[in-house]
Amino acid sequence: MLSFEKERNRKVAEKVIKGLQSRNMEGYFVETRDEALGLALDLIPKGSSVSWGGTYSIEEIGLKEALTQGQYTVYNRDTKKTAEEKREMMLKAHSCDTFLSSTNAITEDGVLVNLDGNSNRVSCIAYGPKQVLMIVGMNKVTKDVEHAVYRVRNLAAPVNAQRFPNGKTPCKVNGACADCKSPDTICCNLLVTRFSHEKGRIKVILVNEALGF
Repeated sequence: MLSFEKERNRKVAEKVIKGLQSRNMEGYFVETRDEALGLALDLIPKGSSVSWGGTYSIEEIGLKEALTQGQYTVYNRDTKKTAEEKREMMLKAHSCDTFLSSTNAITEDGVLVNLDGNSNRVSCIAYGPKQVLMIVGMNKVTKDVEHAVYRVRNLAAPVNAQRFPNGKTPCKVNGACADCKSPDTICCNLLVTRFSHEKGRIKVILVNEALGF
């Protein structure tokens, strides 16, 4: 990322953090993924329970590995073999101490926009875990909710769909959103988080790098 892009991101991040604060959420800004990893670990108490949904960003900063090797109770559906075992683990995530995620998009005034297939991720963001901690690259910041929804459907979802080898959604085949009703669709529930009743429950670490998709 070019130096003037990073400087622009710093100014935008100030607006995003103010927006989050006005919505009872907390925002932080760091320059690198290494700083994001350190801050995230500071915000997750040792000995607590942790889980996550489908988020590539926490892998990119090394957070998933640090937690699985650390002093935490980890609810990781990827360690389970059967569908029923995976479901049980996803349900446990609703009562964990910290749920890790990214966001598909975040507006300049602090609104979070997420689109989900299984919907375990959006349900945990909305309610359940004591704390929701998001790792968000500045590439996900959009002007407003309309632009955020566009980003989610036309940028994030078509890339995300490529991760699933057996999926046959239009965006996987053609690379573009078609408002599908495919049995394999990863776009079932759209969550727009504009406010948090519980102050500070949702924490967003903005990273001055491109993370996720």
